[in-house]
Amino acid sequence: MAVNTATTRLEQQWRDILSVHARTMCEIDRVLHPYGLGASDFEVLDILDAESPEGGGHCRVQNLVGRVHLSQSALSRLIGRLEKDGLVERSVCVEDRRGVWVALTRKGRDLHAEVLPLQRAVLARMLAEDRAQDVSVTP
Repeated sequence: MAVNTATTRLEQQWRDILSVHARTMCEIDRVLHPYGLGASDFEVLDILDAESPEGGGHCRVQNLVGRVHLSQSALSRLIGRLEKDGLVERSVCVEDRRGVWVALTRKGRDLHAEVLPLQRAVLARMLAEDRAQDVSVTP
């Protein structure tokens, strides 16, 4: 019986994590929609900004794959949309022609800076709600 109880608690913790993630992603999507961005779009911009905060830097698309929760093909389509919108630019890696570099444009950097406080506010609010819920149900 103890194993079942432990397993049940573990399953519930997992479902709670998934629920918080889903609600948070939906809220980020809602808040960023007026700016033409979704949560995954923002994640890519945020990672690229962190890779080169002073600008001018770039990141291999292959290195982004493990950092965002998208397949390589979905990430490539997302980067294509961001490029079409003028937020990122892609270039071929000279050292390895199979590789592709992606970098924020000035427009992408400016948009990221504008929406960053909105995304962080959603995270603070949603994760605070989750922590408050954890406190209220903890025996």
